[in-house]
Amino acid sequence: MLDRELLRREPDRVKAAIARKHLDSTAVDRFLEVDTTWRGALTRLQERQAEMNRASKEIGALMAQGKREEADAAKAAVREGKAEIEQLEEQVRNLEGYLQDLELQIPNLPHESVPDGADETANVVVRTWGEPRASSPPHWEIAEELGLFDGPRGAKVTGSGFPFYTGAGARLVRALVDLFLTVQVDDNGYREIYPPVVVNRASLVGTGQLPKFEDDLYRIESDDLFLVPTAEVPLTNFYRDEILDADSLPIRFAGYSLCFRREAGAAGKDTRGIQRMHQFDKVELVKFTRPEESYAELESMTRDAESVLQQLALPYRVIEICAGDMGPKGCKQYDLEVWSPGTEKWLEVSSCSNFEAYQSRRANIRFRPEAGAKPEFVHILNGSGLAVPRVYAALLEHGWSDGAVHLPSALHAAMGTDRISV
Repeated sequence: MLDRELLRREPDRVKAAIARKHLDSTAVDRFLEVDTTWRGALTRLQERQAEMNRASKEIGALMAQGKREEADAAKAAVREGKAEIEQLEEQVRNLEGYLQDLELQIPNLPHESVPDGADETANVVVRTWGEPRASSPPHWEIAEELGLFDGPRGAKVTGSGFPFYTGAGARLVRALVDLFLTVQVDDNGYREIYPPVVVNRASLVGTGQLPKFEDDLYRIESDDLFLVPTAEVPLTNFYRDEILDADSLPIRFAGYSLCFRREAGAAGKDTRGIQRMHQFDKVELVKFTRPEESYAELESMTRDAESVLQQLALPYRVIEICAGDMGPKGCKQYDLEVWSPGTEKWLEVSSCSNFEAYQSRRANIRFRPEAGAKPEFVHILNGSGLAVPRVYAALLEHGWSDGAVHLPSALHAAMGTDRISV
């Protein structure tokens, strides 16, 4: 959510910033209309409550003076006033609920440094690393020859997008997750968290998946719980409704989880192999920072995600996402893309984003800048460190030679070999 005072004081600036994202800003105007009504009702309620307090005190004085008839008349007036107060309280509650619904619909604002543009064609290549391989069989052909994963049997057991990983293919998933966590925890200083993969509705509201993206989530209706689309959700909500110690900031979490996404509207896209799954493995990075440090922390988080790709010797590029391609939650975003020689495409394996206080307002996560100071909202960042499937696919394609997948040295110990072959 955005600061209400910002919406009230500078609505035109807010709408102009939302327009940079090519998103709808009509919720801002509706918010201002409802907010005016809400503040008027709240003022009237407070005035009537003050009047009733004064009248109640007067009744006691009249009774003490023996003026019973005047006291009875005052009591009748107080009863009428209480009925009006109850009506005003209900009106204020209803309007407050409507305001909160509207706030949840208003997108975050892009940072001034974010490039303008309507779609991915305006994204900017910040840097590249490694030398992309010219060509390779696609990863699904390699996997079939080596028996690494089985999509048809996964579809039989569950449905499309839920593959079995088998033999060395299963061990490769395990080895990748272990490497991702080890690099971030041991080398980059993150605290490892193993989160639940089922969360409540409040958690998804806190991170911004709800209310807008419910169709993309797997819901357990009997309990109104959801399978996590990413470990971002439980990791961010770890501190929901808490005030953090300023001396503990920045706090850096790295957490592995299975992720579950319905991918509503994505049918038919990247359906070959494991490029787009309904269930997949991912290590997520989340940071809680002081506002003045958050953009430096975004740069370091991006480098932390890159460091894993470098250990895997996978060629990649860092993309700065333009305003129109960023989505509603972010202020600034970098994507990491690995080259897939088998499909001749760059595949996104990580998005690193600064949300500033957008999520912390929704989840009510604050800190005191110093002892006795008024609590302020932390800035929250997250990034994939990394998602397994496309890294897995790129490893197969870049490592393929002479009927085997030759593995980078960082995986030799965990795999117990330097290659995967028949």
